[in-house]
Amino acid sequence: MSIKDSILAAALAAVLPFTCIAYANPETEPESAAVDAEVIETEDAAQYISPEEFVASLEFKSGRVVLGNDLATLNLPDTLVFLDGENAQRLLVDGWGNPPDDVPPLGMILPAGVSPLADESWGVTVEYEDSGYVSDEDAADIDYGDMLKDMQADMHEANTWREENGYEAVQLVGWAAEPHYDAEGKKLYWAKELKFGDSDANTLNYNIRVLGRKGVLVLNFVANMDQLAEIEASVPAVLAATEFNPGQRYAEFDPDLDTVAAYGLGALVAGKVAAKTGLLAMLLVLLKKFWFIPVVLGGWLFKRIGLRKKDTASEEASAPAAPVAAPAEAKAEEPVQAPAQTVMELNKPNDADKR
Repeated sequence: MSIKDSILAAALAAVLPFTCIAYANPETEPESAAVDAEVIETEDAAQYISPEEFVASLEFKSGRVVLGNDLATLNLPDTLVFLDGENAQRLLVDGWGNPPDDVPPLGMILPAGVSPLADESWGVTVEYEDSGYVSDEDAADIDYGDMLKDMQADMHEANTWREENGYEAVQLVGWAAEPHYDAEGKKLYWAKELKFGDSDANTLNYNIRVLGRKGVLVLNFVANMDQLAEIEASVPAVLAATEFNPGQRYAEFDPDLDTVAAYGLGALVAGKVAAKTGLLAMLLVLLKKFWFIPVVLGGWLFKRIGLRKKDTASEEASAPAAPVAAPAEAKAEEPVQAPAQTVMELNKPNDADKR
């Protein structure tokens, strides 16, 4: 199964029950449904724009960019450009086919001079986790080899449930780049190699965390595994460009005023994979570009899946509903992990992790 097929299948599983209900209603007139579908298709087709028009509509910035409410600053070299949160969300959803996020990122860093819709493109989503001051006292004590084994075991355990409930397995192949902590710059970075189901191409999950006084800047690369060398060559520039502003810096931590995070550096790397909280992830949609998709305004993926052509509507109505985990299957004393919707969410630390 290709990466594109995997994403479409996962998204379809999420919205199919609602589509089935709509078409299975006996009070719905088939003729009316067909007419509505035709109208929707006409309106939908009118929204298509060319890839060139879509890219031209994005507002790229260069040079010095301030993030959030004077939170941090990006001093971008000529080789990098930036999209603010709104434009980054448009690219991720309408251009690359990801499901929309309730909270858009602070922005996105991209290579200059490369169309974000080109095969060779990549991007770095920028988010902020207001999680408190993350102590780095354990930095020298972490055995990342042992951590990888634990993460793979947790992933294997989660996959047992996922496969039993009809979801695609996710395999943590190993480190694409072993974790490294820059104690002076207070920056942690690493990369995982992931395999989704039967996909021929493995996924690169390259991460950077910049520690601050009250939280962590979260930078996630969105790229293919075969772009690892290019990404690694770009990491130093991204690291050098990213700094917290005065008042938000790690060295300015005040134990009498500021909150300390409930986890350390290890949890930043392990993320939700290390959480021992029962059902790890009910639905995981891959956050990465998958070749070309038709560019359309207003959320192409969910619109096209939720409103199918009239000649396939009857097939969808008869399809079985996506498997849903019954609450009774989870032990009462064992909290159920909130579903991870993207690879970025898979990297976020869980409060239960106190490594």
